[in-house]
Amino acid sequence: MKIPIGLKKSAAMVVLRHKEQFLLLKRANPPHPGKYLPVGGKLEPFEDPYSAAIRETKEETGLQLDYLSFCGILIESSPSQYNWQSSIYVADIDKIHPPFCSEGQLEWIPYHKVPQIPTPETDWQVYQYIMNQKPFVFNALYNEALNLVEMTEEIERVKVFSINGK
Repeated sequence: MKIPIGLKKSAAMVVLRHKEQFLLLKRANPPHPGKYLPVGGKLEPFEDPYSAAIRETKEETGLQLDYLSFCGILIESSPSQYNWQSSIYVADIDKIHPPFCSEGQLEWIPYHKVPQIPTPETDWQVYQYIMNQKPFVFNALYNEALNLVEMTEEIERVKVFSINGK
C-alpha cells in the first residue's frame, strides 16, 4: 500500500541519556543525513509506539531496554512528503562505548553542546523539555523547502519557534 503524500507517518524516537549527555545518531541516510538525532524509526503495521521504540533501540544500538519514559509527541507537517507524528521517549542508561549502527555513527554529545552540532531544527526544543522534565506536544510547520516556519508547544499553547521571531 502506498501512503498518500501528506498523510502522517508514525515513528518512535528514544533519547538515550547518561546524566547530561545524549547518545545521538549522526545519520548516514535520509531523512537528515549528516545530522544528529535520537535513535528510532517508523512503526511497523499493528505496532504500538512503545514497542517500536524498544525494537528500534535494539536494532540501532544492540541495547535491550527494559523501561522507557514517555516524554511527548512531535508532529511535523509540510506541503511535501515529510509529514510525521513521532512519540518521544527517554531512557537513562549507563555510559557505554558507542556501538556500531548501520544507520550512521553513534556519539555521546553533552547537552550543552547540542546547539553547536547539526540537528533538525525541532530537536533542541525537544531536548530542553526533556531535561526540564516537562511533557510536550510540539506542532512543527515547514515550508515547501522543508525549512521550519513555526513550532508551537500545544499543551501550554506556547510558540517556541517562528521564522519571524514572534
